[in-house]
Amino acid sequence: MASPSPVLFFLLSIFLFLFPALSTNSEGNALHALRSRLVDPENVLQSWDPTLVDPCTWFHVTCNADNHVVRLDLGNSNISGSLGPELGELKHLQYLELYRNNIGGKIPKELGNLENLISMDLYDNRFEGKIPKSFSKLKYIRFLRLNDNKLTGSIPRELTKLSNLKVFDVSNNDLCGTIPVDGPFASFSMKSFQNNRLNGPELKGLVTYDFGC
Repeated sequence: MASPSPVLFFLLSIFLFLFPALSTNSEGNALHALRSRLVDPENVLQSWDPTLVDPCTWFHVTCNADNHVVRLDLGNSNISGSLGPELGELKHLQYLELYRNNIGGKIPKELGNLENLISMDLYDNRFEGKIPKSFSKLKYIRFLRLNDNKLTGSIPRELTKLSNLKVFDVSNNDLCGTIPVDGPFASFSMKSFQNNRLNGPELKGLVTYDFGC
């Protein structure tokens, strides 16, 4: 059987050189897509090289023993820009730390696909729009801090299903409607909801509708 010709090897080498991102795994692609959306004046993302096989050597990224991304630490990094749906590809992510930046735009509903997430800290940014109802799929989440943004609309009642939720903070936004009292919401302090346009807690067992909110 004849061996592959040198010409074939040459063409393959050229292909891989011209399209290095094809060798990157899906998590690396997702993080590089995130980088392309962000403005990074202090170059905290300079190590995010899309030509590497996986992102586990990048700064601010932590992986587990199987080389899956489990933590993203970009809090207080002076970054701006927006988030995109590609973050939902980080299926093994447990900690998403983006607090104290200038990130704006809507919170992608695809973050609800991060089924292993334990903590999401998006506080002290410029996020706007509604809290995604898809967050109700984050069955392991314990810490959800969205305070000090520009979020509007009501608190999704679907979040009352989050039985593991221990800390929830949406203070200092522009939310309206009423505050749920079912599930974990029965134990949250009113400080978690202050400085919004919320009307106070619902009556236990009474279904309310936030028309015009």
